[in-house]
Amino acid sequence: ARTMLLAGGCSAARASRLGRRARALHSVGLVGAPFSKGQPRDGVEKGPDLIRGAGLVEKLRGQGCAVKDYGNVDFDDVSDDSPVGKVRRPRTVGLANQRLADAVKAIKEDGYVSVMLGGDHSLAIGSILGHAASQKGLSVVWVDAHADINTPLTTPTGNIHGQPLSYLIKELHCKIPAVPGLSWIKPCVSADDIVYIGLRDLDPGEHYILKSLGIKAYSMTEVDRLGIAKVMEETCEHMFSRGKKPIHLSYDIDAIDPTVTPATGTPVVGGLTYREGIYITEVIHQTGLLSALDMVEVNPKRGKTDDEIKSTVDTAVDVVLGCFGRTREGSHPPNYSVPQPSKMS
Repeated sequence: ARTMLLAGGCSAARASRLGRRARALHSVGLVGAPFSKGQPRDGVEKGPDLIRGAGLVEKLRGQGCAVKDYGNVDFDDVSDDSPVGKVRRPRTVGLANQRLADAVKAIKEDGYVSVMLGGDHSLAIGSILGHAASQKGLSVVWVDAHADINTPLTTPTGNIHGQPLSYLIKELHCKIPAVPGLSWIKPCVSADDIVYIGLRDLDPGEHYILKSLGIKAYSMTEVDRLGIAKVMEETCEHMFSRGKKPIHLSYDIDAIDPTVTPATGTPVVGGLTYREGIYITEVIHQTGLLSALDMVEVNPKRGKTDDEIKSTVDTAVDVVLGCFGRTREGSHPPNYSVPQPSKMS
């Protein structure tokens, strides 16, 4: 099944070309985005340095990647950032994403695959916009328990980490009211170029948007019914039917079941297993088209023990490594047995 996925059932020569593209993906430009204002829980801003501290750069280099760490983007709070309708902190989130978009664009112009370490998922606005500014047309694979496609009018919470895709989709542009701090955003992705994997907690407005736009989406029900290999085969077929566009993989750690990644802001039971979560990255790598990656929503303050935090951070590292060619042959995933309570250091 994996061979069919890689080559799409076509010639060895085409598979070889994909392999050459995959080798070219081993230049990684890393940028940290320690930002938490797209949602109400602090701690997620610590994610980038925790992921780095778990040896990400060294492990990437150990598997043959050339890595340039661009450091962390500096973010500022905007004074008098009162809500606009339901939307919370729009000016602060907007400014942060402008800065991140510039950083990602610079990484792409330097010839690297951009890896953005978040921070909350509102940062996908800047990451995808910066990516789109350097590439003509993108495919977006959104791995998440949540659709994050509420508009300012449908959002039940006002938190922008539940809205980023709505600002980026061309077909939704007429549904987005002008919001101070966010009106600079120009949609850059077509609904047909988006695939969701792992959904299991959608708001009513999101259900309606997904159905009305016909966005390809695999809930956990579909993952259970089809199996992750079939889901990824269909995902690749869908993307390739639109042409071989650069892939932006936006990966929320809460896509994986909270028994494995509990240290995150909005965990939802019944998620992807560790193996399913890593398999997604392996297939994306094999396409040879990965051009940017978001790894977001690791929040150490939401872990109850040191072991819960470590399990979440280590899995985030493994997700990134899988995107750049790490294989599991001859190795084993970390031991994610239920940890005993321990005192936080």
